Amino acid sequence: MSTVTPGETAPRGDELTPVSARSLADLLAADERPARPGPFAASMAFGWRAMLKIKHVPEQLFDVTVLPVMLVLMFTHLFGGALAGSPREYIQYLLPGVMVMSVVMTTMYTGIAINNDIDKGVFDRFRTLPVWRPATVVGYLLGDVLRYSIASVVMLTAGLVIGFRPDGGAVGVVAGILLLIVFAFSFSWIGTMFGLLVRDEKTVMGASMTVIFPSNFLSDIFVDPATMPGWLRTLVDHNPITHVASAVRGLMDGHWPGAEVAWTLGWSAALVAVFGSLTVRLYNRK
Repeated sequence: MSTVTPGETAPRGDELTPVSARSLADLLAADERPARPGPFAASMAFGWRAMLKIKHVPEQLFDVTVLPVMLVLMFTHLFGGALAGSPREYIQYLLPGVMVMSVVMTTMYTGIAINNDIDKGVFDRFRTLPVWRPATVVGYLLGDVLRYSIASVVMLTAGLVIGFRPDGGAVGVVAGILLLIVFAFSFSWIGTMFGLLVRDEKTVMGASMTVIFPSNFLSDIFVDPATMPGWLRTLVDHNPITHVASAVRGLMDGHWPGAEVAWTLGWSAALVAVFGSLTVRLYNRK
């Protein structure tokens, strides 16, 4: 006598028994439901997804491995003799600034990645999930913290090889890198906003570079602002990149540039408040 109820299929050999409509209804009607993930857990899950993309496409790390080394070597040996008398002397001033420049340039790839997911329809599926809405965007930014860390370590290693000697020791170096990562996380909200605002990744890159390029070069990354004309020095002194570069340089040099650190943290908070709010609003409306 058969014991198979309507809606079920008898197993044959190694085949699995399909779930009946009755048992599925019992499962869905269970009293206990999984807890809804909080904002932190959801953001970390999406951050892990961003890091897994790096694992499966490792060549995208080119911009945080090969490019930073090229920048260090190129600027040190091109300008070192003319500006400081020798590349070895110039690298002491240059390396912290170029480290800031390289990491800030990396922030635009967050917007490009988001724009690609929007184009492929991935974001449409994410929006149907019962999670904190901004977790998708915040997850991208958390995942890119790994990229900023890799770029910083690669550039520091290249600098040590060609003569950079941080008087601040390991504590000063770690403090400088952590401060830079905090600022990069905040600055990346600009690229994220462009990723949601424009239609294709080329436009995201172009829009991001219109902000990144002048911000980097109108700063004290390459030369001391004291050598600049008065009007230009005023512009450079009020540039957030100048503050973060001076703060990182001071920490690695063994000083405690309290004013520059405070300016960097203040700019970081302002960037998150302004561009973070705009990004979340665009994401909710898109």
